[in-house]
Amino acid sequence: MSDHELIEKYLAGIDALRSAVAGMTAEQVRARSVAGAWSTLEVVCQLADTEGRFAERMKRGIVEDRPPLPVADPDRYSATLAYGERDADEEIAVVGAIRKQMARILRAQPTEAWQRVGIHSTDGEKSLEQIAAKAVMHLVHHLG
Repeated sequence: MSDHELIEKYLAGIDALRSAVAGMTAEQVRARSVAGAWSTLEVVCQLADTEGRFAERMKRGIVEDRPPLPVADPDRYSATLAYGERDADEEIAVVGAIRKQMARILRAQPTEAWQRVGIHSTDGEKSLEQIAAKAVMHLVHHLG
């Protein structure tokens, strides 16, 4: 997949996320359809928090030489960052703003920048291209 195609898929995630929650009531967004599973709101909050980490990793990979990319525990985020008190529309707006900003940054990068790497604490070397592709797939995974 070309860099351009990857960026377009990355941006398409914004509308896909909006569509996934369109028409849901506040009660539906907060409901847990399966015991022990996250609610739609919790998933949206996790996506917003993760988008920030993906963006930070991409930026660091562009700017720094082989930067460390620490792992994050989503369960700790959900337990401590007030997922139940947050607003789904605001969180979706966060995802949209981050992805639009990153798309502009990514479009400005020379081809060779896509192969710059950071060192993930559990997964080893990850290129800018791999991080962007993981961001795309992470959102798609949660939309399922």
